This record gives sequence, structure tokens and C-alpha cells, in this order.
Amino acid sequence: MHNPRLLLLIIILFTAAAAIIDLPKSFTVARRTFYRPNLDISLGPIRLQRDLNIKEGLDLAGGTHLVLSADMSKINPGDRNRALDSLRQTIERRINFYGVSEPVIQTAKVGNDYRIIVEIAGIKDVNQAIELIGKTAQLSFREAVEASEAAKISTAAANLYGPYQIETDLSGKDLQRAEAGFNQQTGEPIINITFTPEGAKKFEEITRRNLNKQLAIFLDNELLMAPTVQTVISGGQAYISGKFTAEQTKNYALLLNSGALAAPVKIVEQRTVGATLGSESVQKSLTAGAIGLAIVMIFMVFNYGRLGLLADLALATYALITLALFKLIPVTLTLAGIAGFILSIGMAVDANILIFERMKEEIRWGRNRQAATELGFIRAFPSIRDSNASSLITCGILYWFGTGAVRGFAFTLAIGILVSLFTAVTVTRTYLRVISK
Repeated sequence: MHNPRLLLLIIILFTAAAAIIDLPKSFTVARRTFYRPNLDISLGPIRLQRDLNIKEGLDLAGGTHLVLSADMSKINPGDRNRALDSLRQTIERRINFYGVSEPVIQTAKVGNDYRIIVEIAGIKDVNQAIELIGKTAQLSFREAVEASEAAKISTAAANLYGPYQIETDLSGKDLQRAEAGFNQQTGEPIINITFTPEGAKKFEEITRRNLNKQLAIFLDNELLMAPTVQTVISGGQAYISGKFTAEQTKNYALLLNSGALAAPVKIVEQRTVGATLGSESVQKSLTAGAIGLAIVMIFMVFNYGRLGLLADLALATYALITLALFKLIPVTLTLAGIAGFILSIGMAVDANILIFERMKEEIRWGRNRQAATELGFIRAFPSIRDSNASSLITCGILYWFGTGAVRGFAFTLAIGILVSLFTAVTVTRTYLRVISK
């Protein structure tokens, strides 16, 4: 954008919006209490709803610890490990569906005892947690109604099942197993499904009724997929194809098996977990972060004068935008996540230092201040880009292979790096262009 004043106005508006999002739910000014509303934006079919409160992890907010034992007595021994993985996938999906972020879900096997260990942050009502994850997964197959009948569907039913209002007699107990595989001719990833003898008869009749129509598969009343029936299928062997990745077919197979290999679970241990760090430790960590930020800002002003002051303004913009993103995404903050956020502050300042030092070099070589500003940003950017790219790659590796707090650290650090790159290069540059006019 060639008009720096217009860009400055946009930055100010974004920063003001971020500051409003960052406000606590209630605050008092001049003895008057104000309440920040929750976010509720509708853009056609897209609706964004957030309560704009900070989501705290298990170490900060406490939560519920559950140990579930899976009854594998009706599952073939060769299918029990797959059934346990399917149960874990279903429980994780249910927890994520209800907006509980960053759960710790582990499987354990001791002899013939198959267990799942679950820790859920923010839910201290054990009965609520049991209701959330303790029931057996329900798999169902549903047919779509004709277009002429769609208007007769009640709003509640439409919100739950959409156009797939006709429930068939085919269910999870009729599905023998689902496995990820590849089409032998095209090589594309597919999901192979095998029905029981009774299920094969039902499936043949359903495919005959729904030839060239969609047959929806629901898990716990949530749409899993809706493939189109391309031929009448007999014998109980079929496959589901689409634009799947190999990882997606594996996940879908696990979810289908969670309804097919119905292993009921029972609670063998339950307890409420307190915040492991305590409010005093959290407060000390936040105080340390604030002190570090203040020292960095003083350092920038001391070494670079007016340029350092502009960098500090950009740093404040960075902090407001990053915290707003944490609320909007939302990000579950653990102490490790807070550490990632504070670490990214130093990386934001590092980019400004590179730019300012390049500007000093250009001025020593005889450039005027405006030309030195532009050349300083241009010549410093490749170093900034490469250093941030390498940090983002590291974050990606940590997130991909890590679990729990490690993933939280990687995620908050990655967000901080991206925002710091924007503020260091765009925001600081805009400030300098405006004052040089």
C-alpha cells in the first residue's frame, strides 16, 4: 500500500479492535462497571461465536482425571488393539466437539485390561465429564429426503441431521470392520468396509434404494461423511473413495470402528485435579514476563532513541494482537504456552534490531534518512524471513511429534512469530514512513 497514512489508520483500527477483545469480561472505570460482550458474528452460513475468555490448561485451571476400562469380552482378540484406538479417537472427538481444548488422552494395556486415561482442563464436575465421554459410540446410516419433502422438516431435525432424515435399520452392530487402504487401480486412498452377513443384506437393499444418491454416515448424531452410492453392492464388501489423504482414511476408519467394534467402557477411577502450579506460580510467571517486556522496551529506547520508541509501539501492538488471537482461535494457555508467547517477544525485537542496524549502515554510507529507511527494511528482510522460517519449522516439528504442553508451547510460539514478523516489518515500517513525511 503506497499511502502510509491510510495503512497507519488500518493498523490503529486493528489494534483498537484487538484491545477491546483483550479486555476482561468486566472492568471498573471511575466507579462504573462495564461488561465486555461476547463475540457473535454471522456472515451467511458462517457464524463465529466466542466468549472471549482466556482458556486455561490443566496446570493453570485444574480439571477432571478419569480412568476408563474397556470391556473387550465381545471383541475378537485380533481386533482389540484397533478397538482401543477407535475408542480413544472417539473420546478425543467428543471432547473437541464440546470445545474442551488440549485434553490429555492416553491408552494403556496391562495384561487383558484395556484402559483409557483422560484429563480434561476446566471441567471440575466429574459427572459432566462422565456424561461427555462415557457412553458407547453410536453409528447410524441415514438416507436423504426428497427435495419436495425438505420443507416439511422441523427446524430441530434440520439442525441435527440436515437433509438426511430417513433412518435406516443399518447400524454399527452390522459393520464388522473398517480399514484404510488404497485402490489397486488408481492408487488413491480409500476406506474398505466389511459388513456382517445380516448387515450385508441390509446394505444391499439400501444401496438399491439409493443408487446415485447420498448415504450419510453419522457418529453420535454428528455427520461423519455422506458418500454417493455408485452401484448396488452385494456380499458385504465395499469401499468409500473421495479426495482423502492417507491420514484421513486412517482417522475415518478408526471412527467407523468405534461404532462397529462397540466396546463399552466403565469408570474405574475418577478425581478432580487442582491447578498443579497454583495461582501464585502463575502470577510470578506473568510478573516475570511483564518485567522482561519492560526491560526490552527500555533497552530499545536507550540504544535507538526515537527508533526504539517506535519499535516499542510496534511491540505493544504485537502483544495486543497476539492476545486477541489467543482468545479468537481459541488457544488453551498452559505455563509452557505462556513461555512460548514471551519468547516470541524477543524474536520481534530481534527483527527490529536487524532493521535499525541496516538503516545505520545506509546512513553511514551517505544515504538520506528516507532512503536509508527503505533500504534498511529491504536488505534486512531476507535475514528476518529465513530466521523466522527456521523457527516456524521447529515449531511445526514440536507440534507434530509433541503432546500436551509441548504442543501448546509450539503453537503459541508459532502464532507469536507470525504476528511479530508482521509488526516488525509492516507496523514499524509504517510508523517510520509517516514520521519521515
